[in-house]
Amino acid sequence: MENIEKMKIAKSQKTKIRKSKKSIATVPFLLPAMISIFVLSFLPVIYTIYIAFTDYTQYSKGVINFVGFSNFVEVFKGPFSQVFFPVFLWTCVYAVITTIGGFLLGLFMAILVNNENIKERGIYKAILVIPWALPGVVAVLSFQGLFNGSYGAINNLLISIKFISTPIPWLTNPLYSQIVVSAVTVWLGFPYMMNVSLGALQAIPKSYYEAADVDGANKFTQFWKITLPSIAQTAYPLVISSFAFNFNNFGTAFLITNGAPARAGSQFAGYTDILASVNYRLSMTFGRYEIASTISIIIFILLGTISFIQMKASGQFEEVN
Repeated sequence: MENIEKMKIAKSQKTKIRKSKKSIATVPFLLPAMISIFVLSFLPVIYTIYIAFTDYTQYSKGVINFVGFSNFVEVFKGPFSQVFFPVFLWTCVYAVITTIGGFLLGLFMAILVNNENIKERGIYKAILVIPWALPGVVAVLSFQGLFNGSYGAINNLLISIKFISTPIPWLTNPLYSQIVVSAVTVWLGFPYMMNVSLGALQAIPKSYYEAADVDGANKFTQFWKITLPSIAQTAYPLVISSFAFNFNNFGTAFLITNGAPARAGSQFAGYTDILASVNYRLSMTFGRYEIASTISIIIFILLGTISFIQMKASGQFEEVN
């Protein structure tokens, strides 16, 4: 018996040595990727954290002093609080509206094209995916022309059908510009949610709906009790990631309005600016690298906390029995 146990121990040791040799052999193949991640991801994060605790600006001329949490105090209680809190509120509203709007529109379109009675549904799927297939910059700049207050096609169409008498200031009125930016973001994002919802819909067994029909459930009850819960497990993590993306969706607001119209008393942010675009303006236009780095850290903490709470509340961390 002792010999058998010794043989088992020797065999397990040989297996461990063999596995460790294989692991060492993979290092040269993983090294380029690890170096790239370290240089392009890890180092910038560390440098951003470092700058957030200094007074580094474009006027520092190489003289950088450690200031502790002074930049954080300035953002929350100092002059920059008048910029941060209104922009933060709009960023949250924008992220919620565009995420929920994109998901609901995508789900609605997915339900329509999932109908087996529609023979041309393949064509409709291809058409509805176009916003996702187009380069984002091209699509956004096209909307900038369509919503132009002077010569935009949308105003011209509304005037020609006598719906309005004077052009609507889509890009110069604070409320209208926020509606335009949100609507364009929803239009660009709903095809992704449509594909996610379509895959989840096709995975639901038809027997569920057949049993519901036997029980006399109407279409709304079937949607509420069968479709939505079945989609939620698949779509919820993607909705959270979509919220994080829209929270930092710099491109739409910047390309359509460049943050305009301007806020009274603030040179750093306009009515359509979100925190990401304010960061860009602070660092690239005004050279306030320390405040931009501070806001970057705050955004990271906020997004991480919100995502964790949402994932925890939805039960995504729980093991499947």
